[in-house]
Amino acid sequence: MGFRDKLTEYYTKSYFKKYGDRLTQSQGNILSVKVNIKKYLWIFYILTAIVVIKPQNSRNIIKCIYKKKRWFKKPHFMNINQGHLVIIQALRDKKNHENLKILNIRNLSNKQDLIPVNQPQPKSITKIQRIRK
Repeated sequence: MGFRDKLTEYYTKSYFKKYGDRLTQSQGNILSVKVNIKKYLWIFYILTAIVVIKPQNSRNIIKCIYKKKRWFKKPHFMNINQGHLVIIQALRDKKNHENLKILNIRNLSNKQDLIPVNQPQPKSITKIQRIRK
């Protein structure tokens, strides 16, 4: 292994050691999206997006929060509409386990990612209900 490989392996192991028990992934339809951009002195921008999704084959809902801070330029957030099928990769909050902090969003309806990933888009999980006679 080269130096880069050792370094990336070290970072991934330390990341999973720190956040491994809090990493979650949920797939479902979007119920609502609220995007808010605040700017301070025309220099500092804070983007806050609140996404509420309903997981497939479940009755409960999940509230996910995405925060991005940036200097001089407006932060970018992808176009998401109600009813889109998405996979949300997130971290659970330490204090409030109901909320999720979004790391990445993979939109299965548009085939877009919030943060581009080199892997192909996963196909949505579908269950086939069989009628017994």
